[in-house]
Amino acid sequence: MTDYNYQEIDDVIHSRIRTAIMAVLISVDEAEFTFIRDKINATDGNLSVHLKKLEEHDYISVRKEFVERKPVSRYRITDTGRKAFEDYIKKLESIIKQ
Repeated sequence: MTDYNYQEIDDVIHSRIRTAIMAVLISVDEAEFTFIRDKINATDGNLSVHLKKLEEHDYISVRKEFVERKPVSRYRITDTGRKAFEDYIKKLESIIKQ
């Protein structure tokens, strides 16, 4: 990255909620929807939209099941997502250090 080229920053991750989701998921093996929601203080609807966007880009995967007849969604970061997030952090650091 040269100078302060913000256009090289990953637009998929570069959202306050999606950045927070990725930060949570990179630090755990997997996390339930409610755990992520509570950690980043998001609404259910808002969180769902951002999780879907990350899933569409293969940055995260979801496993849905029923536990005691209640739906439970568990999310984990994919290898693609891990690399993308690490690259995102490096690019931000590069801009800050200019």
